[in-house]
Amino acid sequence: MRFSIWVFPNIAGTEALYSVALCEPRKRAESGNLMEPTCAFEHSDQPPQRTSAASGGAGGASVVPAPSQRRDAMSEPCVLLVEDNPINQVVALEFLNLMGVQARLAANGLDALAACQKQAPDLVLMDIQMPGMDGLECARRLRELQGKGELPHFPILALTAHALESDVSASRAAGMDEHLTKPLDFASLRQRLQRWLELPGVS
Repeated sequence: MRFSIWVFPNIAGTEALYSVALCEPRKRAESGNLMEPTCAFEHSDQPPQRTSAASGGAGGASVVPAPSQRRDAMSEPCVLLVEDNPINQVVALEFLNLMGVQARLAANGLDALAACQKQAPDLVLMDIQMPGMDGLECARRLRELQGKGELPHFPILALTAHALESDVSASRAAGMDEHLTKPLDFASLRQRLQRWLELPGVS
């Protein structure tokens, strides 16, 4: 089984076509909480042609919230991806890699809580429907820990296929800052992350 992902990262003026070959995901380690997919990427030397956008677009001139405080101002921002689906893991991790950020992975809400307590990220991309502890409950727990001063504040962005107004309201009520819908689109994801993080190479 194969599928293709067309990615236009627009990083340093480059473009890339990624073809993802699906293979068996790595089984979960007995002692580790975090999972890692093993699907391989094939990079094409012939990126597709596209017309460039007009130069006067309103790309990065929006008013944005202050970026999260980071452990080192010179380090790459760290994003924790909380996602249980192996295919979605591969796609999102590759997008984050293309953006030049450090990406960590948790497979459910419990793993995400442990990962944040071990090392707080700069931002969390939170899937909603997951086994064990779902994204809404995890967001509530994280906000509770932050309210007690046990964790620094960082933005939490919901990541889900459900886009009804009731779904958005549920995310907001749980303490999420934004509500992103799947399937992931590179350009829109980068635009959302730029509101909260200083992405490398983006002025």
